[in-house]
Amino acid sequence: MFNSGGTRASHGTWLGALFESLVAQSVRVCADAADARVGHLRLQDTAREIDLIVEGEDRRDIALEIKLASSVSDKDASHLNWLQDQIGENLADKVIVTTGERAYRRADGVAVVPLALLGP
Repeated sequence: MFNSGGTRASHGTWLGALFESLVAQSVRVCADAADARVGHLRLQDTAREIDLIVEGEDRRDIALEIKLASSVSDKDASHLNWLQDQIGENLADKVIVTTGERAYRRADGVAVVPLALLGP
C-alpha cells in the first residue's frame, strides 16, 4: 500500500519497481526486434528468481537481473551464476542492469550494464 508520507524504504520500493519496469520494457523492445522471447524465472519455493530471461531463436538464453544501484555485489550475481550451473552452455550471457555510468564484466563473467547503455 502506498504511504503518501513515505519513508525512504517505501520510496525505494516504488523506485525499484519503476526502474525494473523501465528495464523490462526496454529489453522487450530489443527482444521483439530480434525475434526473441522474454520471460522470467521464479522457483515455486521462491529460493531462486531471475528478473528477465531472453530466449533467442537459437534457444540460447540471456539472463538479466535488475538492480536500482550503481554498483553490484556477489549476492546480486548469485542467481545468475546458479542458473549457469544449471543450464551450462545454453546460457549465452549473464547481465545485471544498473543505474551506473559504465559497463564492465566481473571476474565471474557477469556483465554489468547501465540502463543508459542498453540497446540493440
